[in-house]
Amino acid sequence: MRVVLAEDLFLLRDGLTRTLREHGCEVVAAVDNGPALLRALLDEAPDVAVVDIRLPPTFTDEGLQAALQARRIRPALPVLILSQYVDQLYAQELLAGGQGAIGYLLKDRVTHTAQFIDAVRTVAAGGTVMDPQVIARLLARSDARGNTAQLTPREHDVLELMAEGRSNVAIMNALHIGESAVAKHTASIFAKLGIEPSADDNRRVLAVLAYLKR
Repeated sequence: MRVVLAEDLFLLRDGLTRTLREHGCEVVAAVDNGPALLRALLDEAPDVAVVDIRLPPTFTDEGLQAALQARRIRPALPVLILSQYVDQLYAQELLAGGQGAIGYLLKDRVTHTAQFIDAVRTVAAGGTVMDPQVIARLLARSDARGNTAQLTPREHDVLELMAEGRSNVAIMNALHIGESAVAKHTASIFAKLGIEPSADDNRRVLAVLAYLKR
């Protein structure tokens, strides 16, 4: 798996590079600023990009904007955002294309190597990985406008887990409910939100996230 990494802090960039290589990834570029990231994404055509949002020269959203520009040129380019910050607007911009192969993790909540590597592989394979705190912000924003206010508390719990990319089995285990209950809640969520159900977990998550970003 070919990876482009963008992180302005040398020690963290070096540590991430070593971790990725130790787990069989080829880091084809490790850059520290937005323009260099965009060039690497277009020149290297990686399998996945691991990107910090705030990069030089202005430390605002250069990383995100470079990734979004690259995705416009190369649709569905897999991008995993690794940031210190939860920002609704950044998450919504990332989700706007509805194409999948996206992730948004918070640096201080990645507690072990396996979690990070699993997220990289999931995004590279076209899946979605979202930190629960990011999901909570999106759901809170959605609730404020009434989009998910009609859901029951249990449906809200299921939706959060779905949006994190959890499978039905994982939802069953997390909420201590049966398979039929998960199916029932899932069908009700899609019906209330006006989203067509899908048998594919990743497409289901993307549909929910795409709706919540509006």
